Amino acid sequence: MTLEIRLKTLRAGKWGWSSGGGYVSKINTRLGLDEPPEWIMRWKINQNLAINQWGQQVPIRPFLGNLGMPPDEPGKHSTFPPRFCGGNIDCKELIEGSVLFLPIPIDGGLFSIGDGHAVQGDGEVAGPALECPMERVEIELILHEQMHISFPHALAPVGWVTFGFHEDLNEAAMIALDGMLDLMEDKFSVERKEALAWATLGVDLRITQLVNTVCGVHAILPAKFMDGLYV
Repeated sequence: MTLEIRLKTLRAGKWGWSSGGGYVSKINTRLGLDEPPEWIMRWKINQNLAINQWGQQVPIRPFLGNLGMPPDEPGKHSTFPPRFCGGNIDCKELIEGSVLFLPIPIDGGLFSIGDGHAVQGDGEVAGPALECPMERVEIELILHEQMHISFPHALAPVGWVTFGFHEDLNEAAMIALDGMLDLMEDKFSVERKEALAWATLGVDLRITQLVNTVCGVHAILPAKFMDGLYV
């Protein structure tokens, strides 16, 4: 079965933090920035802006990094990586108004959410984004008993989104692209080679995150791109 998650309200809390460098990680070490101290920013958050301890400002765009279910495997499962059934996706496009579709791997689903972010760039390159509590989260869950999918996809304000997760970034990109071709075949009734021909004109591949051991890539088909193609 498939679980549809409608993200109806995502309101950030009143404070948050972000950082850069200062500890050993793959990216910090590669950039020569793994020696302490860590560069810490502490933020006050209002309805539209985050303001740090030096008075610097960024506009906020709240979303939840972690939306998922555990796999159908024995043992304990970390919430750190993303999986085919969701998890630490960290996609900045899953803002208020988005709808996420996840395959349900186990009886009962055990869906959970968390990891509030006030704002993040594609890649989440420092490790954290602007991490924050959430003041209010309202979601609606809908069960689709006859919908069968193998990987997550979403309909967000930016358009249709498909995801790829893998330790190899190139493979993650191919999974996301393959999922987009599946979606285009299903939603727009095009042949697969035709879908690829349109995808090269309008689909963007973006690095979702590089920091959760399993890399993420998301493919975006803009909301209006397929409108009016056939006359």
